[in-house]
Amino acid sequence: MFNQLLYRSKSLLGVALLSLSSLALVPSAASAADQEPKVAWAKIAAGAMVLDVRTPEEFAAGHLANAVNIPFEQVATEFAKRGIAKDAPVVLYCRSGRRSSIATEALVAAGYTQTYNGGGYQTLAGTQPKTE
Repeated sequence: MFNQLLYRSKSLLGVALLSLSSLALVPSAASAADQEPKVAWAKIAAGAMVLDVRTPEEFAAGHLANAVNIPFEQVATEFAKRGIAKDAPVVLYCRSGRRSSIATEALVAAGYTQTYNGGGYQTLAGTQPKTE
């Protein structure tokens, strides 16, 4: 009887720890899946860095105004090299949102706290607020 109770309490503890550890992952998972154009544009209007994580060839074919091009595989390394502050607001985008999601996760893992996955270039370009 005692062994059964001990086994059950260990199992419950394991489930509780697993639940708590998955909660710790929610912020980075949420930031990787942002992709709300209105929010992205509001952050850009407030001064966020605009980061295009596509290839240089894709960037050359068209990009958002004032965007900086750093391919997604190099984002964390380049941010560290360039001394970009960990709390600098950044809106990332790519073609579809997948690479910007990967890059956002890499930045969050490296300690950057103000990242936002803007999603796909065409979507952002098509929803850009009109300036008067």
